[in-house]
Amino acid sequence: MSMQGFCPPGEEKAHKENESQERCYGYLDIETTGFSSRCSDLTVVGVAVVRGAREQFGQLFGGQITADKVLGLLDGVDRLYTYNGSRFDLPFIKSSLGLDLHRHFPHTDLMYNCWRRNLKGGLKVVEGRLGIGRRRPGVNGYMAVQLWWDYVNNGNGEALQMLLEYNREDVLNLHVLRQKLGVK
Repeated sequence: MSMQGFCPPGEEKAHKENESQERCYGYLDIETTGFSSRCSDLTVVGVAVVRGAREQFGQLFGGQITADKVLGLLDGVDRLYTYNGSRFDLPFIKSSLGLDLHRHFPHTDLMYNCWRRNLKGGLKVVEGRLGIGRRRPGVNGYMAVQLWWDYVNNGNGEALQMLLEYNREDVLNLHVLRQKLGVK
């Protein structure tokens, strides 16, 4: 598990005073070995937590993924944002971990906000139409599955790193997408 973006010790008190007034946005994306939680595995859970100008990012992969650890990544979140999370990410997590994130957080699936603006297609298609760039534009969901199995079957640490970078970019671009759409 990795977390980045914590407050420097000297700034902690000032941030705590402002924290109660700032909304805390959570962004979540998962990677899996397939579409069905009955015959596929949850491989990566990525979460970004944004409060004001501060951003934290964390990921769990493989055996690290538990309900408690996912909730830990989302600690303090006022609202959760996903892309196609209503139909895929949240049900997959509920089925795999027994964790119903709908019961813990108000949720906005940005895919439906995109559809209302005639922005249809997967996240990468929408990002392209809105000019949201990617460092690794050639990586997609199919390749994410291949990267996972290369890591599991061959111990390929580079494949795991690429998968984690891909997931991180998905998660962080959700924040950019929400801002571009003007979604509260």
